[in-house]
Amino acid sequence: MTRKKRRLILIAACGSVLTLAVGLILYAMSGSIVFFRSPTDIAQQAIAPGTRLRLGGLVKDGSLRRGPDQAVDFAVTDTNATVEVHYKGLLPDLFREGQGVVAEGVLEPGGQFRADTVLAKHDESYMPREVADALKAQGRWQEGGPNKAGPAPKPATAAADSTLGPRSER
Repeated sequence: MTRKKRRLILIAACGSVLTLAVGLILYAMSGSIVFFRSPTDIAQQAIAPGTRLRLGGLVKDGSLRRGPDQAVDFAVTDTNATVEVHYKGLLPDLFREGQGVVAEGVLEPGGQFRADTVLAKHDESYMPREVADALKAQGRWQEGGPNKAGPAPKPATAAADSTLGPRSER
């Protein structure tokens, strides 16, 4: 066997092992991939019960009900459709009606959503990108409009701050 032939066999073997490793990694990750859906997506698509997904929208006004043992029921809406959500646990401090929310969990039979994670917006200028995109697609979102959730402010940099003067003067 020539040296060139041995080298080609070694390269082919390494390529095969690398391909197998990437395939196994992708297969292992396929169970943890969670897709984002709006309430309208859930209403329009036939999503099978037991499907794990992220539900995003606005907490519907008047829908928040607290039960015993940290149980909370609320509705998530995108103004076209509404999905009832059941969650057991502590809610984020900024969770309230009329605000953006993303809940991760499982869609149950009957259309109710059982959440195991609830994320709320972190300040008045933030809306999860997926939620904002879904609301924009329906024509229900206005930048800086009444929802007060325009684009996030850009951080100031020292180079852009003219009040500090050149670096040599600091």
